[in-house]
Amino acid sequence: MRAISVRNLQNIVKSSYCAYRYNFAEMATESTSDYKSASSVYDFTVKDGQGEDVSLDKYRGKVLLIVNIASKCGLTKGNYAELTELSQKYADKDFKILSFPCNQFGSQMPEKDGEEMVCHLRDAKAEVGDVFARVNVNGDDAAPLYKYLKHKQGGSLGNFIKWNFTKFLVDKNGVPVARFSPTTNPLDIVKDIDKLL
Repeated sequence: MRAISVRNLQNIVKSSYCAYRYNFAEMATESTSDYKSASSVYDFTVKDGQGEDVSLDKYRGKVLLIVNIASKCGLTKGNYAELTELSQKYADKDFKILSFPCNQFGSQMPEKDGEEMVCHLRDAKAEVGDVFARVNVNGDDAAPLYKYLKHKQGGSLGNFIKWNFTKFLVDKNGVPVARFSPTTNPLDIVKDIDKLL
């Protein structure tokens, strides 16, 4: 019997793990790929920072602000501060911010899910609502939720997400009703939120 070196064993394990992750991701995409037939965000299940499934149906009856966040962007400081202010302003209302870390734009969200993300947000004093697992928002492997949001609320120069901190406002029926550019300050959306509450 031929001996296997530690390096070869590591490569075999790594290859198997990568194949498993690829197949798992492929299956997950197939099971939620028909985003065009979804009637609301409640039809989607996402992952939390610990990798557990979260049905967005739990937010039924709330106004939602869905935003792709990043830690190293020039827009981070202002958005974190204003998203925190919104979270506090509407803490006792039917409103919730759903934050999706995204590393697609200049690798500006390097923090990993779980404890590293929690520590980053705590250190930044950022109360940015419920924070989910990192996602891609563009491309074939974009999260199905983001494919749906872009389908329902296209952008001015195409449906793709242009940068970090693109914001989608969702009404109490789970339907996206507005899209705001990365440079739109969260506090500038207050009037739109109030109309939906």
